[in-house]
Amino acid sequence: MFGGMNPKQMQGMMKKMGISQTPINAKRVIFETDEGDLVIDNPDVMKIMMQGQETYQVAGEAVLEEQGGDPYDEDDIKMVMDQTEIDREIVIEYLQKNDGDIAKTIIALKNLV
Repeated sequence: MFGGMNPKQMQGMMKKMGISQTPINAKRVIFETDEGDLVIDNPDVMKIMMQGQETYQVAGEAVLEEQGGDPYDEDDIKMVMDQTEIDREIVIEYLQKNDGDIAKTIIALKNLV
């Protein structure tokens, strides 16, 4: 970019322009999108302060983890729905509250009625 300039000179120039860079020891960066989560494991992350504004530069290989349907097995959801006669959305909500424990979910939903 600036051929022949050594890193110390570059840092000095950046400091004069009010730009500072700080490396961030990040293990994982996740961007949540409508299509899924864009995940970068072991990224190189740099915090850049310039003119009072903080920005982040992230480098690494990104993998798209697509949004699946529900995180629970379809047969489990149907079984809870059959046992409780409760709508799917509520069953999934209660499965989440009970960490996927089917028995606890059925008991909790039966106590609703």
